[in-house]
Amino acid sequence: MNYAYAYVLDTMADWELGFVTAELNSGQYFKRRGSRIPVKTVGASKRPITTKGGMKILPDLTVDEISHETSAILLLPGADSWNDPEHAPVVEKAKQLLKASGNVAAICGATTALANAGLLDDRQHTSNSLEYLTMFCPAYKGAAFYKEKKIVADGNLITTGSAGGLLLAREVIALLDLFKKDTLEAWYNYFNTGDGNYFAAMMETLQESNSTEKK
Repeated sequence: MNYAYAYVLDTMADWELGFVTAELNSGQYFKRRGSRIPVKTVGASKRPITTKGGMKILPDLTVDEISHETSAILLLPGADSWNDPEHAPVVEKAKQLLKASGNVAAICGATTALANAGLLDDRQHTSNSLEYLTMFCPAYKGAAFYKEKKIVADGNLITTGSAGGLLLAREVIALLDLFKKDTLEAWYNYFNTGDGNYFAAMMETLQESNSTEKK
């Protein structure tokens, strides 16, 4: 079985991975009904971490337990503590996964960790802003590949800024090919606008899938 590995660290932004972890773990709108991608929390150690919202999370695994063979994607959230050297192993793991065609998604502060490690020097990417990366990442040399977009998917790497939690979920779901195209469009539009018509449209796409499977 493949897992979504969500890295957790002190001060992590609780909300940034909420949409994507909920959809991957539940599989509620997957085109393959009854399937899911379980989420495993990963820490620098097995000690509990405290999120920015004050929630305590006990990691399921440590970084060395992640393998390319079992990784559907590595999710890296924003946090104020990415400069702590204890997080170097997960950045190295991200490097290894990307090199082996594994998938990595980074949001907000996690993009600084990738930038400082040189992982954004030759890939199209985005973040909170170019100034944000140049200010906080002294080793960053990827300005020529920076895109003034809310989210950027460059092959198996997805990057976005702090307000990109919903967009991150959409791009991860698309990358892993988990929803029907019209389901994903309706899902995104519903959560982006709150318009109930999109929720109804999404339900219709699921009913169509069920009808097709029964034939």
